Amino acid sequence: MVTPTPELTSLRSPRVSAARRLAKRSFRGKERRFIAEGPQAVREAIGHLIEVYVTVEALRRHADIVEAARAAGVTVFTATDEVVAEVCDTVTPQGIVGICRFLDSPFEEILRARPKLVAVLAHVRDPGNAGTVLRCADAAGADAVVLTDASVDLYNPKAVRASVGSLFHLPVAVGVPVRTAVDGLREAGVRLLAADGAGERDLDRELDEGTMGGPTAWIFGNEAWGLPQETRALADEVVRVPIHGRAESLNLATAAAVCLYASARAQRAPGGCRSVTSG
Repeated sequence: MVTPTPELTSLRSPRVSAARRLAKRSFRGKERRFIAEGPQAVREAIGHLIEVYVTVEALRRHADIVEAARAAGVTVFTATDEVVAEVCDTVTPQGIVGICRFLDSPFEEILRARPKLVAVLAHVRDPGNAGTVLRCADAAGADAVVLTDASVDLYNPKAVRASVGSLFHLPVAVGVPVRTAVDGLREAGVRLLAADGAGERDLDRELDEGTMGGPTAWIFGNEAWGLPQETRALADEVVRVPIHGRAESLNLATAAAVCLYASARAQRAPGGCRSVTSG
């Protein structure tokens, strides 16, 4: 096998400089492009890729990903380790990075699909948490995720990494005002549950009473101070995850996983909305 010569070698080349500027939200928004780092993300992003930069060593390790990208018409550049490191946000890059198109969906399109399970991120500011909740929603079989206009940028490099490819698996709407999200989902027949440690309703009780089998949207709030009172007031119920041990609380991503999986289980039980609509 002939070792290819890197095509991208200069950190000052216009292509590398443009890719590096995608670390800034304003530039991402202007170009409607973002960075996907690492083999897992690039593999999942194939349908949204514009370019791929890969080191010679990573090309050997991930030839299948590179071939899949080329087969999809994506331009692939070999690059030096220094160039890939310049483009990546991580301290120890994995040798392959993709430049992707924005892929968020219009909120109206999500509503037209009559979703059964939705995660709404209201006032979520930490990109790692946002990406992890998106991953949890994907794993639980949610139909969509909605990020409100007060939440972190979906395409923040940390959010993209934390989603571990789930960003490319389900529809995500961004920049939706909380009131618009709640009103639209309610009109689509979706029950709104706000997750809050001080909630009046207990998640176990909701499950025991069989109230969670229908279409549901969970509203998750800020990592530090939860949901504002005005947002809580918009929900049909405010539900807390019970703490049976001595832990003070659950972090956002853990609580989201518990809530989303509770809904997924209820919806798939006899009489639940997914057992009716599937099969």
